[in-house]
Formats: sequence, C-alpha cells, structure tokens
Amino acid sequence: MSDVEILSKRNFDGAEKEVLDCFVDYQQALIDKDDAKLNELMADDYILTHMSGKKQTKAQFIGEVMDGTLNYFKSVIHEPSILFDDNENATLISDVTLTARVYGASGAWTVDTVMDFKKINGGWIIGKWDT
Repeated sequence: MSDVEILSKRNFDGAEKEVLDCFVDYQQALIDKDDAKLNELMADDYILTHMSGKKQTKAQFIGEVMDGTLNYFKSVIHEPSILFDDNENATLISDVTLTARVYGASGAWTVDTVMDFKKINGGWIIGKWDT
C-alpha cells in the first residue's frame, strides 16, 4: 500500500508518467526511510531547499531522514504538471501536502513544489542542471 496519493483530473502517460512515477517513488522512499532508493533517485550534487529556506546537500538531507530528524508519513500530490525542455530534462510543478514530523514540529504542510528531473541511462533522477 502506498502512502502517496495523486489528486489529478488527468491521466499521465509516456514520459510524463515516468517523471511522475519517479517523484512518487521519491516521496514513498522518504516515508519508508529507504536510503538506497533515495540515493538512486537523487543526483549526487543535488541541493534540497526546505520550505523554511534551509539548504542541504543530498547526504545531509538523507542523513536527517534516516536519523529521524525528518519523519514523513503521507504525501498528497495535487494536480501535478510536468514540463519538458527536451527529451531528457523535465520539471514537475505541484502543490504537495506532506504529513510529517520535522525538527520536532508535527503537522500537514502544503508545499509549492518545483522539482527538476534528468533522464540518465534510461531512467529519471532528481537534480538541478543547467539546460
């Protein structure tokens, strides 16, 4: 059973579905505290910016997920839209409601999410690239 829900009036297929599936896998890996999956889905040089503005490297972020500083329980993806620069670069834009306990605070927060993806070796990964 997935702890990630997609609320959308449209169906996704092809490359859009691949990108959305990657994002869903990322959200589920956060909930499952699956460090191997997170490492697989995120570019090595990825910098995550929290809604507070705090920036973390991939290793710092995964470390806080694994040690329980960041605890994710549920994710709801609202009306995602996926834009392509070309066949290998995509951006997912969506409001995402995360039910979590982070830095001691518990609640559900809706975050304006913009995430970049790149197709590498036939699969999509999360990162930030100059295109």
